[in-house]
Amino acid sequence: MQLRFATNLSAEEYVKQKAWRQAELRSCPLHPQGGCSLAKHGTYPRKFPPGTKVARWNCPEGHTTISLLPDCLSARLPGTLIDVEVALIKVQESPSQEAAADILRKDIQLPGALRWIRRRIFLVTAALTMLMGLLPNLPKDCMPTASCFQDFFGHKFALPALRGYAQEHLNELPHPIGFGSYPKKRFQHKMGTDPP
Repeated sequence: MQLRFATNLSAEEYVKQKAWRQAELRSCPLHPQGGCSLAKHGTYPRKFPPGTKVARWNCPEGHTTISLLPDCLSARLPGTLIDVEVALIKVQESPSQEAAADILRKDIQLPGALRWIRRRIFLVTAALTMLMGLLPNLPKDCMPTASCFQDFFGHKFALPALRGYAQEHLNELPHPIGFGSYPKKRFQHKMGTDPP
């Protein structure tokens, strides 16, 4: 289980300050009335950014470990929310997803790079679409894009701000913003090559 660790630190500051040491879980989310044996359970590392650790706890009675994920890190995707947002903006500004894939993922072949991009587009679009229904004060012409939410918040990067803004809905929102499950696709993709 993941919970939000509210912090305004960038990923680099989080690592430099070893901020996971300041993370506190005062009560068990499975047993808010108390009575369980909630205990600190060390940390787990993340590959990106290098040196990142995430604090976690264990509830033996609930057979669950609980981690506190800082606002800067993406949930269930490597890296940061800013990394995800930068990739989405690059796709928006590129003439095609293929062109963006050539720039963003030179380390892998085009089909893999397109899957990498499309997974992020799908997840973030699903989360932003859900948020549009939950946040009534969004402008009527707002689309489920990072740039629209950047304008709304007045921030250079909207995804880290969204985690705090939609805190009570994080368990329903899909990753990388929220901690909910992977959204189901409505349609099965067609077999064969992509259309021209």
